[in-house]
Amino acid sequence: MNAMIQTVDAGRPVQQEIRINSGEYVLSARLFRPLGKPRAVVIINGATGVRQRYYAAFATWLAVERGLACVTYDYRDFGASQAGPLRLSRATMADWCVHDPAAVRDHVWSLLPGVPIWHLGHSVGGMGLAFQDGASRLDRVITVASGPVHLRDHPWPYRALAAAFWYGPAPLATRVMGYLPGHALRVGPDLPKGVYWQWRKWCTTRGFFMGDVGETLPYPDWNAVTCPVRVVAVADDDLVPPRAVWRSMGFFRNAVVTQKVLKPARYGLGEIGHVGMFAQSARACWEDVLGE
Repeated sequence: MNAMIQTVDAGRPVQQEIRINSGEYVLSARLFRPLGKPRAVVIINGATGVRQRYYAAFATWLAVERGLACVTYDYRDFGASQAGPLRLSRATMADWCVHDPAAVRDHVWSLLPGVPIWHLGHSVGGMGLAFQDGASRLDRVITVASGPVHLRDHPWPYRALAAAFWYGPAPLATRVMGYLPGHALRVGPDLPKGVYWQWRKWCTTRGFFMGDVGETLPYPDWNAVTCPVRVVAVADDDLVPPRAVWRSMGFFRNAVVTQKVLKPARYGLGEIGHVGMFAQSARACWEDVLGE
């Protein structure tokens, strides 16, 4: 189901709002097209709690400067994809990590037949490929600040903040409200309770998501991805430090994997952190994110 809303402007991509079915949910997405035929389409699978609109500047750059189409989207019951009261949501992190990315990819294959597909996963958006149907058909994978992180991986003093998020007021508020009231707690956007609880479980358990395999997660195929994989870490990322990012390389056992560390000073930046690399102000590092 597509809602066609297009804008054309000199020096800017054609933008098209689309709706994508993911099970019983409908995801809100946006396609950025270059003015000519795209040489590939990049699907941006965002970080937890980061709305698709944040990636618009990067998506525009891909289309205008690199001749790449780009699709951004919000996971089920989040951002523009939220369809009702969060307290009624049954969305989980497994849905965001596995089912929604696969649904978007299937839709893009039908929307742009014959165009190579690249998977760009930011944080959790880069960790579910081994669980997804169709991952073997990808032409390129880029993961950014993405890896199975544990509470003890965080440096101090950030580790204290993370511990408070998992064991302080947030779980109590989630039980009372029926969703994570992130805005009220000043810890980020509101999230479905199923997303918060599973996220909490993964980040406070050794083995990360492996405890859910065979239950909410299917059995993984670590050999599914055969295309080139670029794994990008950020030197000043306290949320998913480089040592946690490098663990994700084990998810791609049948691929040629390259590594890159983004260091803020190299790009004239004071900091990048876990999400800053996609901000317009960090444009200087986009070439190294893309790796071309």
